[in-house]
Amino acid sequence: MQKFIENLPKAELHLHIEGTFEPELLFKIAQRNNIKLKYGSVEELRKAYSFNCLQDFLDIYYQGAGVLMTEQDFYDLTYSYLTKCAEQNVRHTEIMFDPQTHTERGIAFETIINGISKAVEAAKQNLNVSALLIMSYLRHLSEEAAFKTLEQSIPFKEKITAVGLDSSEKGNPPSKFKNVFEASIKEGYIPVAHAGEEGDAGYIWEALDILKIKRIDHGNNCLQDEALIQEIIKRDLALTVCPLSNTALQVVKDLKDHSLKKMIDLGLKTTINSDDPAYFGGQVNQNYIDTQKALNLTKEELYQLAKNSFQYSFLSDSNKNTFIKELDEYYLKNK
Repeated sequence: MQKFIENLPKAELHLHIEGTFEPELLFKIAQRNNIKLKYGSVEELRKAYSFNCLQDFLDIYYQGAGVLMTEQDFYDLTYSYLTKCAEQNVRHTEIMFDPQTHTERGIAFETIINGISKAVEAAKQNLNVSALLIMSYLRHLSEEAAFKTLEQSIPFKEKITAVGLDSSEKGNPPSKFKNVFEASIKEGYIPVAHAGEEGDAGYIWEALDILKIKRIDHGNNCLQDEALIQEIIKRDLALTVCPLSNTALQVVKDLKDHSLKKMIDLGLKTTINSDDPAYFGGQVNQNYIDTQKALNLTKEELYQLAKNSFQYSFLSDSNKNTFIKELDEYYLKNK
């Protein structure tokens, strides 16, 4: 089963590039930029990568992101993640990045986007991994701040496919960002949002009806509301579920209690993703492996999860079909 998962062609649709920051690379970039970390060693930093809730995690996540200064830093961070994609048969990935985490510290938007997008181009050539970018607004900041980020992104519009909404969910409902999402859609960006990770089903309704999202990031708490489940199915929207993230942040106490299998059985279109793999104990393959064990998923269910990851990506139909054909051939040979 593990070998089947490792060789399974798949896409990753919920991934924060700042959350792929492995301690070794973080230390290396901090030294390069003469930034003193409060941790004496890679091991000490790795130990700090353990949390009890979303806020604990965000605190250390933003500290880590604080060492990124130059275009080369953003390139190295992104290329390191894309190399791991190639090693795991992740054929396509949709990378979220948080410009405000960096522009708030005085880093130019151009520095961020150029570093990330040059790594994406290089990975396409060297690693045969395709990627597109999702620019996320930080929900703990104001809508006005999000508008500023939207404005900064316009000259680089051809490098960005979608906009998202992340960071502390509770108390920052999707409706807070109604206007900036409307404006983002007018600029041609596809809307997605984190909803129903910490927030209740009402947050997901808002993301659907007010932000007009085309995919739900997390969405665990949709199971609180039968009408919402039916609405998601009716609209044919996928959920980007992140199992190891959910256990690391105590959204779920034990992977055996994860709602993914229930979601599949209800007919919801689900995908498996790593969210912030450096912090949450596993890349996407580890998420598949651990979830399969905990929930006793069949090869057919794993195949369907991988198929959903291509089907509900923002790739062109012809690219989706190419990847799905490759997946189908693999599954027929190995089921």
